[in-house]
Amino acid sequence: MTYKKHGLILMFSLFFINHFASAQLTDLARLEYSFIPKSNSDDQYTRLRALLNYPIEVKNNAYFIVGAEYNRVLLNLEDNYPFDTSGLNKIHIIDFNIGYTFKWSEKWRFGVKFNPRIASTLTKQLMSDDYFINGGVFFINDRTKEESLKRPYRLILGLTYNATTGLPFPLPFVSYHREINEIWSFNLGVPKSNIKYTFNAKNNLQAFVGLDGYLAHLQEPSIVNGQNVDNISLSVAIAGLGYEYCFTKHLVAYMYTGYTLRLNNVLRNENRDEIFKLDDVNAFYLRTGLKFKI
Repeated sequence: MTYKKHGLILMFSLFFINHFASAQLTDLARLEYSFIPKSNSDDQYTRLRALLNYPIEVKNNAYFIVGAEYNRVLLNLEDNYPFDTSGLNKIHIIDFNIGYTFKWSEKWRFGVKFNPRIASTLTKQLMSDDYFINGGVFFINDRTKEESLKRPYRLILGLTYNATTGLPFPLPFVSYHREINEIWSFNLGVPKSNIKYTFNAKNNLQAFVGLDGYLAHLQEPSIVNGQNVDNISLSVAIAGLGYEYCFTKHLVAYMYTGYTLRLNNVLRNENRDEIFKLDDVNAFYLRTGLKFKI
């Protein structure tokens, strides 16, 4: 396996963990817009995201969760490329969420999630290469609501599996959140870490580093550099500032802005080897939206 393929596997493994553990375990609904313009170019990347999860209480402190998430990625490729880019304009990523969580003990909660995914340009009928299977199991020790603790915390330990990584085994996940005092808190983990300053009950500001990206199948492959292009991937590492406004305890508006530390937008063959690099120049990053969380 090449160094570049190892990098792809790592980046998308981490993106999946962030997407799965941070958002889908706590968010009941989310609407989001992301934007990355290409430096010194008219090209740009835009993502529209909508998520809805519905918890069903099956018994005391045990919930069955069903939901779905839709991501529409718009690649506005205006530069001159040595191949037809019309089949790359729209990418659709559809996740179906099936989960179950219950109180494992007095301190620990257990959660399991199964996520069939469609990631494709969807220019034709669905085919086998458009489908991916993701999932994970998590143990959550959430003591952020205990007033007796001087420094409340939340620890999440888990294993995740993502078909897009190419690895036939689960990957570990660890996330640790700690409240230092009423004003400062931090979260350590991969792929997102931050330190947060809370002005009051409605406003907070944070400095963050994190990862984002996607991998999708191209239903109408092109010939580039004499090879078939079957997949497209984007991986980014970002650092910046984020602001959140809490309308209520559960309804939050947010905006994260910063600069990419690493950006890699690549066309790949069926083995996910790199064929053509669409972009690798760092650029401005913006993500904003509205979420309803647990």
